[in-house]
Amino acid sequence: MSPRGRKAIYPNRGGSTTDRGILPGTGLVVRCFSQDGKLQRDFDFAELTVSPQLQAALAGAFAQRVGPKKGLTRMLSIATPFRVSRHFSYYLAQLARPPTQVEHLAPEHVDGYLAWRSQQTTGLNDEAREIKTMLLLVDGINAELVVRCREPNPRRVRVEENRKQSYSREEFKRIADAARSDLRTAAARLRVNRELLTRYRVGELADPDRRLELLDFVERQGDVPRRAGQGKWLEERQVPMPWVQRCGTVAEVVSGAHLTVNEAMAGAILLGVMTGENPSVLLATQSAHHRADGYAGGPATAIVDAIKPRRGRRAHMNLAMSQVPDWISIPEDPSELSTRDELHTPFGVYALMHELTAASRRLTGSDKLFLAYHGKGGGKSGNGRGLRPLDPTFSWYSMAKWSEQKKLRADPDPKAADAGEAAEPTVLQARLDRIRLTYLELHQVPVAHTEQTFASDYLGRNRGNRAEYQKVVADALNEEVSKARARGVMATLSKDDLKAARADIGSAARDFGVSAVTLKKLVEGQLDTVMNGCVDNEDSPNSPTGQPCRASFMACLDCPCARALPNHLPIQTLVHDTLEARRAEMTPLTWTLRFAMPHAQLADLLGQHDDADVADARDAVTDADRALVARFLNRELDLR
Repeated sequence: MSPRGRKAIYPNRGGSTTDRGILPGTGLVVRCFSQDGKLQRDFDFAELTVSPQLQAALAGAFAQRVGPKKGLTRMLSIATPFRVSRHFSYYLAQLARPPTQVEHLAPEHVDGYLAWRSQQTTGLNDEAREIKTMLLLVDGINAELVVRCREPNPRRVRVEENRKQSYSREEFKRIADAARSDLRTAAARLRVNRELLTRYRVGELADPDRRLELLDFVERQGDVPRRAGQGKWLEERQVPMPWVQRCGTVAEVVSGAHLTVNEAMAGAILLGVMTGENPSVLLATQSAHHRADGYAGGPATAIVDAIKPRRGRRAHMNLAMSQVPDWISIPEDPSELSTRDELHTPFGVYALMHELTAASRRLTGSDKLFLAYHGKGGGKSGNGRGLRPLDPTFSWYSMAKWSEQKKLRADPDPKAADAGEAAEPTVLQARLDRIRLTYLELHQVPVAHTEQTFASDYLGRNRGNRAEYQKVVADALNEEVSKARARGVMATLSKDDLKAARADIGSAARDFGVSAVTLKKLVEGQLDTVMNGCVDNEDSPNSPTGQPCRASFMACLDCPCARALPNHLPIQTLVHDTLEARRAEMTPLTWTLRFAMPHAQLADLLGQHDDADVADARDAVTDADRALVARFLNRELDLR
């Protein structure tokens, strides 16, 4: 509708109105697009081994399940309900009397399917949730099945051995070094070949064995010259020309101008080591970027647009690839780190991948950073042989192949060592999710998520180096508490001290080491800050003499100019309790470094009062106090 209530006129798209959803005809093909609109796939429910009525019912449910604003934005997540529906149809087809109508579906079909799949997959909970969701979207199912589908799934029992763990620092370094070695080898090969091609194309080099001619073809076409196959089984296939085989296999020949899958995966691995980004974000990294440094000669920085769909309205974000060496990446001997070494900074990795995949992007028209030649592939998705981006759906398989090729060794099992057993060496499996987890643990900073998510969903569930991390936190906490004990807390005036001051202000002022005027202002609240009063704002140890103090009000806790009065107790209890509550919102180490010392100082300060007085102070906290403390702890009151 228009702002005035008239029906809006939509522009003519000039095409079909069924671009998305169930396509016309059989009503069994559902067309879906990824969130960015760059990936399209048709899901054909005629493939399901059930009756046409059930095929149509499941197709309709699937169209609702993957519709706009349903939370399924990536093609991998969109394909999940189709895959589960196909498995469900396989199970129903095995039954002695398979259902043929929607009303024939019963709770025992769901129970039987889950029992059948429990022997085939470890992701049973996810499949149970998905098939129930799909069935609830089917029109006409009976009431008993509705009740069964709305029952909660059993609580997932996590096996300790199967929990995701971070790598040790040594394992992390071995993975990074192996990936860095692959990229250096690829860069050397492609740069030499590009130089040879340049000279060959201007006629400087002869080519008696046709190797440069073949390299020129591969660089321009992304494949080797082919012809129709001969023979009963090869008539429909395109096979390499006979003379091509003298130069090596197809994969070897194409790698002269384009990256292999293992080399592209090495680039994704190394960029993950440098940035700690989510696997889906890494594999979808774009080649288009903005140079934030403006080519001005300082540290280079490339800003790349990225999407993390499950963040909802915050899905769109920027990745900053800076030319600053990561502290984990720097060799033990700094002299080994050349200023021209491009693979020890996020920007260096990004820039090298941008260079090495330039020819592949030109041929494919893709804007993705990680492209490679795939020797095979297929299916109805159209991903056969040729140049294409790394597929997030099969990234686990590519990483497994890369790990197998590199033959890296994992650290010995400490449990076996403690038991006195000889631990057999195991292959170190590189995984982008574990690389992310290790990065987060080593850097102790959230990456594309909140600090609370960082603490609870990542570090809290990590079973890698938890003992080592707990020791670091404990050591830091002991150090901060020791500082608090050594510095002490601000001086306090009790109720009796205030009574004495009101009776004889001059005598009380001499006892407290201040002038009578200052003591009078202090008692009247004219010198209040946040948690105390200040008797000498221009003689603070935190600022030059004669200048107003510019330190944070948190520094008042051990300042000789601070004085705490009984009327400050409600604010002090509120700050103490708020700091305690923030433990659950931050990582243990971050909370310790930021708040452990003031928390200990406030605990000592509250310990000087009776429990009844502290309880009364908590009850006396007002909304104005809460607003003030919120601004204080959010650093809105600091001078910057």
